[in-house]
Amino acid sequence: MSRASAWITRAIEFTLFCLLVGMVLMVFGNVVLRYVFNTGLNFSEEMSRYFFVWLTFVGAVLAFAEHGHIGVETLVRLFGRRGRLICMGLTNAIILLCAVVFFHGTWQQHAINASMTAPVVGISMIWVFGIGYFTSIGIGVIATLRLFRIVTGRMSDAEIAHFAGEVQPDPALGREGRI
Repeated sequence: MSRASAWITRAIEFTLFCLLVGMVLMVFGNVVLRYVFNTGLNFSEEMSRYFFVWLTFVGAVLAFAEHGHIGVETLVRLFGRRGRLICMGLTNAIILLCAVVFFHGTWQQHAINASMTAPVVGISMIWVFGIGYFTSIGIGVIATLRLFRIVTGRMSDAEIAHFAGEVQPDPALGREGRI
């Protein structure tokens, strides 16, 4: 399971990298074309905006997987293992409920968004707003797996500490490390 999880994480990181590079190239290229050649690419403004939307929503899934979203760690640190597990379970249950509502809202708006087209590039707007499917399913799956691991007692102390905000920088990795 961890091998599949690592592969999925790498694929998401690569997707984020491609979106960011594409966005930067389109915006920078358009700036150069406007100031140097007094022309520009009409599609680059619109597509860079859509890339930014996709970057944000795809990045939200990765941030959730790494406990990177804002949390009330001050309160959670006061609890022992059992209290932290209860907080983690409640948090993930609420997040799962929000993911279901988000998916349902995206589903309800699907027909409307699919019938509209982008003004410049002419793509169906479901390609923009349909990212809600990916985000809600991704976050929902992660929350469901966490709830399953909490209920079955498979949640590691390191992940509970990470949830509580007890992380220290790991100089070897250049990222946050678990204690």
